[in-house]
Amino acid sequence: MKKFLIVGLGNPGAEYENTRHNIGFLTLDAFAKASNVVFEPGRYAMTAEARIKGRIFRLIKPTTFMNLSGNAVRYWMQEEKIPLENVLVVVDDLAIPFGSLRMKGKGSDAGHNGLKDIQAKLGRSDYPRLKFGIGDDFPKGRQVDYVLGEWNKDEALDLPALIEHAVKMCQSFGLAGINTTMNQLNKK
Repeated sequence: MKKFLIVGLGNPGAEYENTRHNIGFLTLDAFAKASNVVFEPGRYAMTAEARIKGRIFRLIKPTTFMNLSGNAVRYWMQEEKIPLENVLVVVDDLAIPFGSLRMKGKGSDAGHNGLKDIQAKLGRSDYPRLKFGIGDDFPKGRQVDYVLGEWNKDEALDLPALIEHAVKMCQSFGLAGINTTMNQLNKK
């Protein structure tokens, strides 16, 4: 049975729950709910396993905090024997406008500390990622406050449909492949 590791980046703890930086966690929570599975504590992460059409999706939400996400990714790749091309990291992205969802097969960390740590721990950056646009509507020097801030009212209204689309993209990644997913489901 083909296995996939879907990694939602975020920070553990109630104070971070509804922040922009936690969109990876929110996406995986929706994936788990849609699959009728629940997260349980595991090494370096909360983890759940969903089975869809003969494929296994190992969902992980690292409990290491954003800046040490690579530990969880490396551990669960090795533990589940999942190759790099079957790993998908769901991450917030300041450079993409809110409402846009873009899957890519590789890329730089673009200054994102979670991606930076994954790249450092894996020694490479050619892993798939789903970038969830959060926009850059913040005054100069206020980036941390923005990413660790909660969604505004307009964003909160649009968020459920965007998260649902992100879940669809994660599932398609495992079922149809990255190229089909990018061509059919990337949302600008």
